[in-house]
Amino acid sequence: MRIWSVANQKGGVGKTTSTVSIGALLAEQGYRVLLFDLDPQGSLTSYFGLDPDEVSPSAYDLFMHQGNIKADLVKPILVDTPVEGMKIIPASTALATLERNASKQDGRGLVVSKTLASLWDDFDFAIIDTPPLLGVLLINSLAACQKLLVPVQTEFLAIKGLERMVNTIQMVMKSQRREMDYMVIPTMFDRRTQASVKSLHTLREQHAGNIWQSAIPVDTKLRDASRLGKAISQLDPDSRSARAYTQLVKNLMETSN
Repeated sequence: MRIWSVANQKGGVGKTTSTVSIGALLAEQGYRVLLFDLDPQGSLTSYFGLDPDEVSPSAYDLFMHQGNIKADLVKPILVDTPVEGMKIIPASTALATLERNASKQDGRGLVVSKTLASLWDDFDFAIIDTPPLLGVLLINSLAACQKLLVPVQTEFLAIKGLERMVNTIQMVMKSQRREMDYMVIPTMFDRRTQASVKSLHTLREQHAGNIWQSAIPVDTKLRDASRLGKAISQLDPDSRSARAYTQLVKNLMETSN
């Protein structure tokens, strides 16, 4: 199983859209894909018509059994998506209580790793959508992943916010004594605006060794896909954004172990 986490400590940069789009494209290639929603807001869960306020069981249940996670606990949580070959572990808003009770979370830093270990032979890829908050959920995701994908909107404030995420990556690498393979993914790029073009240039300069050289464009079709609970490759495979995500997945496959 290959494990990719999609993370940024700034919201609204395209994490959930990227998770769905990448996962669906991999599933369409015949891979068995698991999406893992770790965000208490449950955007990924809501994308597929599930209610984070009511869904049960959910990712939250895994943290109640942090010392003993086996397949018979995890498999009932898996939910099918409209994409053949792609399932999801949905998020419950109850996940937010884990952050509030952080002092009681001894041993919960490896819940995601243990969960995915129990499903190792059942999926080819796991893609984790994370909250925009440094805490037990994001740390779980970073501890489990082999590659980190960092979507960044091509605008000034989002680039400033990327500094926090890079600092977090460095902190995790230091604590785990390992290198973390990460890729910055420029999103919401609008070539018609000077600000977006300049922001993309700045990203490429500042993160030359860790950036995807293309960008995901602004595309209203992505909003349509979200509203309909479909991946962009299902809704309009010839759209600009679908073509861009196809290029991204090709690059990820070429550069990942």
